[in-house]
Amino acid sequence: ASQVEIKYTKLFINNEWVDSVSGKTFPTVNPATGEELTQVAEADKADVDLAVKAAKEAFKTSSPWRKLDASKRGLLMNKLADLMERDSEYLARLETLDCGKTYFDSLNIDLPASIGVIRYYAGWADKIHGKTIPIDGEYFCYTRHEPVGVVGQIIPWNFPLLMQAWKLGPALAAGNVVVMKPAEQTPLTALYVASLIKEAGFPPGVVNIVPGYGATAGAAIAEHYDIDKVAFTGSTEVGKIVQQAAARTNLKRVTLELGGKSPNIVFADSDLDYAIEMSHFALYYNQGQCCCAGSRTYVQESIYDEFVKRSVERANKRSLGNPFEKVEQGPQIDGKQLNKILELIDSGKKEGAKLECGGERHGDKGFFVQPTVFSDVQDNMRIAQEEIFGPVMQIFKFKTVEEVVDRANNTCYGLAAAVFTKDLDKAMYIANNVRAGSIWVNCYDVLKPQTPFGGFKMSGIGRELGEYGLQQYSEIKNVVIKLPSKI
Repeated sequence: ASQVEIKYTKLFINNEWVDSVSGKTFPTVNPATGEELTQVAEADKADVDLAVKAAKEAFKTSSPWRKLDASKRGLLMNKLADLMERDSEYLARLETLDCGKTYFDSLNIDLPASIGVIRYYAGWADKIHGKTIPIDGEYFCYTRHEPVGVVGQIIPWNFPLLMQAWKLGPALAAGNVVVMKPAEQTPLTALYVASLIKEAGFPPGVVNIVPGYGATAGAAIAEHYDIDKVAFTGSTEVGKIVQQAAARTNLKRVTLELGGKSPNIVFADSDLDYAIEMSHFALYYNQGQCCCAGSRTYVQESIYDEFVKRSVERANKRSLGNPFEKVEQGPQIDGKQLNKILELIDSGKKEGAKLECGGERHGDKGFFVQPTVFSDVQDNMRIAQEEIFGPVMQIFKFKTVEEVVDRANNTCYGLAAAVFTKDLDKAMYIANNVRAGSIWVNCYDVLKPQTPFGGFKMSGIGRELGEYGLQQYSEIKNVVIKLPSKI
């Protein structure tokens, strides 16, 4: 299954496949083996300039894209979804090859979710409209929701197809044009989807895909004077750089979906079997490479020992290996992430947390980390504060509802949180008082096209998905017309 033909490795600008201006390429690697898969054209500032030029042309007042009926935009988007559905097995294999997530997850979770987001926003295309406003005097007043214009989008490597869909869906539905930089670790599925965008019949220049590095291609997008908005998903550290670049240049609009250290709170009255399995999923899903992973597991003291014991048993049963085989866990994305995870595990041991299982690299090829559990974790430890982005579970002990809310909120992040309890009062108290963009009650990672997702505090700015996600891609224009006092 892992023999996947790689069809597209060039830049996609103006519906054409082109080499980078510099002629440079960069390697993309199979994280399960550490071996190079192929070389991909490396975009930098000169290529971003060309992509922006194509996008601006596509956004001109009388262009085919601007003249297209809104409902027809929706039809084009549904056509793209149809093509992704047609090629979903191929896309799932390519995704697993390039980013290491299990083929089962690529095919059964990521692809249907990506297609679902495109379809959801296709339905919105002709439902974006303003209001009429009764103002004083003889005037007719109304608003128009117009596209922002040229949108730069920079996406991460943990969910390459899904993050591409989260970004393209609302941008295209609202009538914008896009210059997108996929993560340098995972450019392959984004480029294949570009071929489907062309096949679906989108006009040239509406979507441009420029793989490259953050410090060159990413910076060129964030700093570009002809880009009207930048949307970035990734680390908080890079999010700050993107926002500074926007402020320093043309004050382009900025939306950011950044890191997290999300609390997952388990009360003694919860269904313990279910809470243990869901807490395991909340942390280990996608190799722990989720910005909203439940990476601070707070367990009430009367069930703490039992919860730790059984979570360790579950972690030890977790199968890992070749993601094309029947396993639960594949490799981390690259050597840099592997080393960061191992260094943080080391810090946990040094600072006095109890390593219950795992803690080492798995095997000697590829970037695998053993499922790891720490107990007796204190709030001031690095593993309690820093985003690990790997299969490392931290289990904390708490006594009261008020105490756990204070501790849950004592972080610079605010992306997500969860609570497991059978008591409605406790559930509501947590939902109302934990400062985070998504709260899950007796579930985790329930992210649907209709549900807004984004962060409080340093977890980001703005929301993605749902109707709220559309608002980030329109400008509001107010129009006032003088009415004749008499005819």
